[in-house]
Amino acid sequence: MPDTVATPGPVIPRPVTPTSILAAQLTELCEQVAGAVDHDVVEKLSRARDLAAGLDSYVGSSTTGESTALAELARATSAQHWHDGLEQEMLSGHVEGQLLKFLVRMTSAVRVLEIGMFTGYSALAMAEALPDIGTVVACEIDTGAAELARAAFDRSDAGHRIRIELGPALQTLRRLAAAGEESFDFVFIDADKGGYQAYLDLLLDSTLLAPDAVIAVDNTLMQGQPWTGATTDNGVAIAEFNRALAADPRTEQVLIPVRDGLTLIRPLNR
Repeated sequence: MPDTVATPGPVIPRPVTPTSILAAQLTELCEQVAGAVDHDVVEKLSRARDLAAGLDSYVGSSTTGESTALAELARATSAQHWHDGLEQEMLSGHVEGQLLKFLVRMTSAVRVLEIGMFTGYSALAMAEALPDIGTVVACEIDTGAAELARAAFDRSDAGHRIRIELGPALQTLRRLAAAGEESFDFVFIDADKGGYQAYLDLLLDSTLLAPDAVIAVDNTLMQGQPWTGATTDNGVAIAEFNRALAADPRTEQVLIPVRDGLTLIRPLNR
């Protein structure tokens, strides 16, 4: 058998999405089989690795660039030393941020609700798409993340459109629903995965949703765990949420395989 060498692949960021996890595993496999199997096999593995590893960067390069304020916020988030379950990869990022901006504009949203803000990248992206009278109400439980977000908002032209609600999101939603003074055209859910069903139920059963509202739910692919076998609490929670949502007669939805999965939901019979 002739000696074979796997060609070097692109640098892969920390794998946190199905595509990047696949790319990392293919890279490892290429290194393991180099010199041990037929050249054609190694070449096929290398091409499969490059196909997976290059997708995210190509999508990013083909998407409208982020604003200066968003780029600075991403850098500030990356520079922090996170703990207590928080990590920089929780940031929505360029492509998903641009998708959210598109959705806000397409739905002509004026009032946006975000459940799970982290350092505010997605909140700021959506605020940039709103008219000046628009508002993003962003729920966040971590004070450190909220402080970083507020500092970034204060430096942004769109930051005045964002109102941070600090505390457990479910308590905030119940308070807003009880007040009966606000309803939202677009909702983005990106908080604790075990709470997703409770957030959705409260939204659907209250007056918080405006007519024709759209709900977007993040991480619904959860690193591939829902279909390859859940190995974490988050994976189990997302798998259960996806199953329940698919059978829910109150909604129609589509799961978009962008980044770690984004499900768009349209409430029915409102």
